[in-house]
Amino acid sequence: MARSTDTTSPALTGPRGLAWLVGFLIVVIVPGGLIGAATAPGAWYAALEKPPFNPPDWVFAPTWFVLYALIAFAGWRIWMTAPRSAPMVAWVDQLALNWLWSPVFFTLHLVWLAVAIVAAMAGLIAYFIWTAKDIDGPGAWAFVPYLAWVSFATVLNASVAVLN
Repeated sequence: MARSTDTTSPALTGPRGLAWLVGFLIVVIVPGGLIGAATAPGAWYAALEKPPFNPPDWVFAPTWFVLYALIAFAGWRIWMTAPRSAPMVAWVDQLALNWLWSPVFFTLHLVWLAVAIVAAMAGLIAYFIWTAKDIDGPGAWAFVPYLAWVSFATVLNASVAVLN
């Protein structure tokens, strides 16, 4: 499929395209925020032994807000270009795993299952980038910081699992 890098395309910048972008932002950020608030780390998490590279708690909310905006942007770009494509399926699947991770880790305290979920999520994010790059460069690039963060989160989650 041809690469779509024209960010001024009427399909993207016209009223319909911008409405889809707002929809993607709402669909990603609102549930992500609600899940984050409902599964906020509590006493159980505070008592866990953590590796020395564990970031301070205040880092997570702003990082996830930015990442959720990038996730929405990437999904919107692919949806507008190739809605029935392999990257769109990977986008939906990684988002489902993203929303599943916090309840599994923070509510159910299943740290090893959470490792499997976050590792699978990293794989889907990488697959999204690989398959989306030929469809929409900006959409694929938007997932690079997300892959970096989730790769770090995989190592962090695995370290917590090993230490506890």
